[in-house]
Amino acid sequence: MTAAVDALAIEARIKAQGYGLGFDLVGVARLGEAETAAAFDSWLESSYAGEMDYLSRGADKRRDSRLPFPGAVSAIVVGLNYGGREPGGPVARYARGDDYHEVMTARLDQLHAWLEGEAGHPIRGKAYVDTGPLLERDLARRAGLGWFGKNTNLVNPELGSFFFIGELLVDLDLVADEPFESDRCGTCTRCLDACPTDAFAAPRVLDATKCISYLTIEAKGPIPEEFAEKVGDLLYGCDICQSVCPWNIRFSRELPDDSPFRVRPMLAGKDAGALARELMVMSQDEFSAGFKRSPMKRAKLQGLKRNAALVLSNTRGPV
Repeated sequence: MTAAVDALAIEARIKAQGYGLGFDLVGVARLGEAETAAAFDSWLESSYAGEMDYLSRGADKRRDSRLPFPGAVSAIVVGLNYGGREPGGPVARYARGDDYHEVMTARLDQLHAWLEGEAGHPIRGKAYVDTGPLLERDLARRAGLGWFGKNTNLVNPELGSFFFIGELLVDLDLVADEPFESDRCGTCTRCLDACPTDAFAAPRVLDATKCISYLTIEAKGPIPEEFAEKVGDLLYGCDICQSVCPWNIRFSRELPDDSPFRVRPMLAGKDAGALARELMVMSQDEFSAGFKRSPMKRAKLQGLKRNAALVLSNTRGPV
């Protein structure tokens, strides 16, 4: 794979294999200094991360994506649709099925194994899915997968923004795709205007401490009174800024029948009130069984009960 033609050929085969594994987007980026590192450092210094102290760890690796392991050269960056056509509801679309970390990491590991088979020798590699000190949107934009929307999500012109991002870092010198250079948000501010808690300090700058997703998932204490009513009937996460985006209204996709992100039985067909009442009386054993392999485990049962009590109060149901 030293000749240019061989490099291009393996890159094409990597993309074909990625699509064959079920990914909806596949691109290649060159590793190096992250273009958005300074902006991220400034964001942390502004205390917009709230209680998410883990985001400040691994600063050197965050600033230079070649550092996770010696010899890392390229990133195979993938996107996986989690469904933007399903109706909104009390649980954000991404969290209604299986845990995306597990689903995507398993597929990236399969891609790694396939790549070693194609090369005929071991290849150093490491998969990341929202689990390490990498600026993943930075790599995804470099790989041509989309631009940074004003709501901070990566937006793809053929898929919208309802997709997960993952990367396989490898020590292969692959030909990189052209970065996505254009900003296709234009003058639109629908996402900023729709946020119930005014969580955007500026276009593309999210104050997480005001974001409903942060408040219902990451924050450990009581939800501040100033935001309590604005949470409305949202039990876990929030899709509002994505749901109003014209790119999602036009281009987001339905989930295939075999998608691991289809709604699980524990959540299916239940409105906010019904689900909140179930959570209020749920035991730890019931929670562990019903939410096995669910990303909703992150909030723990205690956090979900807190959210449920607030939703019942907001919807004037019995607590």
